Amino acid sequence: MSDTLARTLGTRDLTLLVIGNVIGSGIFLVPASVLAQSGESVPIAMGVWLVGGILSLLGALSYAELGAMEGTGSGGGLYAFIRDGFGAFPAFLYGWTLFFVIGAGTIATLSVAAANYMTQFTPMTALQKDIVAVTLIVVMAVINVRGTRGSASVQNVATAIKVIAILGMSAVMFVLGDGDGGGGVTTAHVVTPASVSGVGLSIISVLWAYEGWQYVTFISAEAKDPQRSLPKAITLGTVLLIVIYLVANFAYLAALGPARVAASERVAGEAVAAVMGPAAGWVIAAAIIVAMYSAAHSTVITVPRVYYAMARDGLFFSRLTEVHPRYGTPSLAILTSCAWAIVLALSGTFEQLLTYVVFIGWMFYALGAAAVIALRIKRPDAVRPFRVPFYPLTPVLFVLAGAVIVINTVVTQPRDSAIGIAVVLAGAPAYVIWKRRRDKKQ
Repeated sequence: MSDTLARTLGTRDLTLLVIGNVIGSGIFLVPASVLAQSGESVPIAMGVWLVGGILSLLGALSYAELGAMEGTGSGGGLYAFIRDGFGAFPAFLYGWTLFFVIGAGTIATLSVAAANYMTQFTPMTALQKDIVAVTLIVVMAVINVRGTRGSASVQNVATAIKVIAILGMSAVMFVLGDGDGGGGVTTAHVVTPASVSGVGLSIISVLWAYEGWQYVTFISAEAKDPQRSLPKAITLGTVLLIVIYLVANFAYLAALGPARVAASERVAGEAVAAVMGPAAGWVIAAAIIVAMYSAAHSTVITVPRVYYAMARDGLFFSRLTEVHPRYGTPSLAILTSCAWAIVLALSGTFEQLLTYVVFIGWMFYALGAAAVIALRIKRPDAVRPFRVPFYPLTPVLFVLAGAVIVINTVVTQPRDSAIGIAVVLAGAPAYVIWKRRRDKKQ
């Protein structure tokens, strides 16, 4: 049985994976809190979205250099970047956390949320929503096992639909919106002036909304020409995300005005209702469902490649290196990832687990960018088809952004942070066991 993955993905596929992984529910919810934390100042709020996008672009450019270097290897993206830059142990801890919490938890969260939004069209009991969520995960698993090319095609369509939906709804808001939503804020509304801390919190919120662009690096081993296609895709995808997010924010303002956007708990739904009437709630519900499915599907495509790479390194379940003889996919890695996502979805623990550890993802993202510097030192003569511009400023700024998020979370949520760190460090004994087994075989 072959353990080599076929290169079937082009630049367009990778670009749509970047966009598909990022756009979930954030752009439908976060703009309200960002504007409120910015003191309802439109220039400040838009500046925050732009800064968040630029910081994400700095990370994308840093990973582009690493992805072009790493693309001819075993894949694994960020896992491989950390491994090559700082050693197997921190890389394993990232893969461990990705498998048990971040990856499977993201799939579970999006599937359950999509099932909840389907109640907009038909009432469902708790059991029925569980069945829908599990069915979505099973469908994604089957599609992904049956071929990377076919799975990417499904993802391309889903991503195109949600981008067209967002831009289409934005166009309607620009044309029909009066900037007041038809009557202003009807409840007591106090404007809080913008503060440094408020703007800082809003930048963190925006960075969460942009989070996910790095997942495309996981699948670099299946790109046709990763030295060229990955840098193009991750850069172009991130730039397009900035544009899409800014357009959507301005559209909400056109429909509701700053005061109503800042006071809204469901800004996208209220904006659509303001220009199309209350009955148009199904429009935004459908858009959110497609967005969530696309983000979950992107996660199912990408994260199993990390487990595959870990297994190839002898640091995870060895059978996850198996490639399906007919479909050419890491089928067991995909099925194992989705099976664990189903367990989390049915147990209802995914939200709490993600709350505990999602900030730690940024510690690893920062390590990934720092690997640019580490590998420039360790491998100065390595061939780099793409070099990050403005080195070392570009990776350093992204590392600092990641450090701010991690430190802010530790300071403001010390209990949850301690639990999250404990979950990550629980992987240390597992690392020792797998490393010993690997060393005995060598």
